[in-house]
Amino acid sequence: QLQLVESGGGLVQPGGSLRLSCVGSGRTLDTYTITWFRQAPGKEREAVSCISGRGGSTNYADSTKGRFTISRDNAKNTVYLQLNDLKPDDTAAYYCAASGLFRDCMRANSMDYWGKGTLVTVSP
Repeated sequence: QLQLVESGGGLVQPGGSLRLSCVGSGRTLDTYTITWFRQAPGKEREAVSCISGRGGSTNYADSTKGRFTISRDNAKNTVYLQLNDLKPDDTAAYYCAASGLFRDCMRANSMDYWGKGTLVTVSP
């Protein structure tokens, strides 16, 4: 069983940055594609970005391209999401999830494991 734990959320001003971490335990993370999702209050969950098991392929939602960067360090069993130029609309709970196939990585119903999330609040 793979467990995922997110961290790094917090309160930040518009234009600020945060780095979220997703640490895996129970299994090595390098066999999994990892996706970051977010869910704002009253809104549906949306995929933000995903990265293949060895990090060679990535995908981003249009709303985050150029501002967010996903990366991974398999030696540390960790996937990161760097959030830059944050906007109030980025306020949400951010979740990481694991799946076996990169081709479906932006689809929530393709995920096998989920973390419990970390909250990002962007406010003046």
